[in-house]
Amino acid sequence: MVASFCKASLLCVLAVPIPTFFVVKMIYSHWPTYFASIQLINHASTAAAIDLNWYPPADTQVSSLASAINGTGVNGFIFNSSQTPPSVPYAGTYNWCNMPHVRQSEYPAINSSGLQLSYVEVIHRHHKRTPYAANTFPTETYPWYCNNTALYYFGSPRNPPGNASAETYWSVFTDPSNPFQAPGFPGDCEFPQLTRGGLDDAWQHGRDLFEVYSSRLGLSMDSVSDDSSQPGVSFRVTNNVITSQVAGMVLNGMFSVTKPFPLSIQPDSIDSLEPTYSCPAADGLKAQYGVGSNDLTWASHLAQSASLVETLDQISGVSASATDWHQSWDHYFDNLSSRLCHGKPLPCNSTTGACVTEDEANEVFRLGEWEYSWMYRAAGPKTLQASVASYGVWIAELNQHLRQKAAGDPGAGIYRHNVAHDGSIAPLLSILQVSEMVWPGMGAEVVFELYQSKSAGNDWFVRILWGGQVLNSSSPMLNAPDGLILLDTLLAYFDGLVGPQASLIPGRCSA
Repeated sequence: MVASFCKASLLCVLAVPIPTFFVVKMIYSHWPTYFASIQLINHASTAAAIDLNWYPPADTQVSSLASAINGTGVNGFIFNSSQTPPSVPYAGTYNWCNMPHVRQSEYPAINSSGLQLSYVEVIHRHHKRTPYAANTFPTETYPWYCNNTALYYFGSPRNPPGNASAETYWSVFTDPSNPFQAPGFPGDCEFPQLTRGGLDDAWQHGRDLFEVYSSRLGLSMDSVSDDSSQPGVSFRVTNNVITSQVAGMVLNGMFSVTKPFPLSIQPDSIDSLEPTYSCPAADGLKAQYGVGSNDLTWASHLAQSASLVETLDQISGVSASATDWHQSWDHYFDNLSSRLCHGKPLPCNSTTGACVTEDEANEVFRLGEWEYSWMYRAAGPKTLQASVASYGVWIAELNQHLRQKAAGDPGAGIYRHNVAHDGSIAPLLSILQVSEMVWPGMGAEVVFELYQSKSAGNDWFVRILWGGQVLNSSSPMLNAPDGLILLDTLLAYFDGLVGPQASLIPGRCSA
């Protein structure tokens, strides 16, 4: 096990425990310029180079700062409905309100009858919600009501069972005797909270997944159990309660579950799914090219959009000195997109009557998309380094799940489901070196499918789906016919980046 990066000119040999034993030779350059090459040697003495280099994303309208500043529209992206219009293809159409995911009608078939789907791991962002309170304007001019949604909070005795609990949920109100005013919209919502539309989208997401994998993977009602020791199906969430509420809807959409079901969760201080574990080195890297940095490209995009900031500040009442609103487009993006996704009008100033126009909102969205493209891919090799450090533990956990299943571990199960955040999906796409990086919208989904060959060679393959279609990666390691990557290749790629059992991540986070 390697505890830290090897220095330049130093040869490291790792014994990696996977189904077909192999040795990984790693020759590293120094960490800031990342990695040179890996040589993979399996039991049959065949060899293939494992390349961990960063590769640039494709040049697209999303990654073009000139298009973000001077363009029109939003590249055909949807920001005003969970429903993708029938006039455009569902697959490949970016819908911020409800991103495309695996569905029966668009599912890409495998062009081989010699492969058996053996395991699936899904990770996706939660579904649509109200904006964060920090992203609402000082004074919102219309209310937002959520009385068509009940978000439950209660506990119940278990092992052994005891007295029953009422199914209690929160009902937001403001007492007229309370002289203080909460930030955000008037009404009865939390900021943030899942909305009725978000709950319905989550249920449909689950139903679509079941329609695809019930027959291909053998999922059924018998696959789920309220006993967490049963290996068939498992769900995992973060410490943000929104993910648990989404998981409940997905579970019912998939399996018609209404009984108690365990959601796996890691301690808040070390959670790898959100992620929340401390990683100062990753934060330091991001500070060199992203939010709050002096990077010339980052500074240029803020300078070129300064007139839009001034216009929006005048309408919203946000102070020109409010740093959080002006070091990226995150706050205005969340505020405006949340409104439009729920059929609400763009905001106006209650005094002047000036309103945010559709063109101005579209420029905000183009700039937000550009920021994610820059921060997670286009800014260069440091984006991969930062993502590996900040999300490497979850990658190691995924790697171990694939390894255990291929090794025949009876506890490996057949289906794992992770409900996470945009801050989870974005670094994952960065590590996968997605060709076109976008801001992962509501419900954005990545699926890892593990296939076993029925031939005598007994090879294993992994197919990665992004938005319901085969992921297009800039890395030659993650591109293969029909998207079928040799399992050994993927394991070696991930192990080379994060180490077996994330052994390299403590060093990556403290370097």
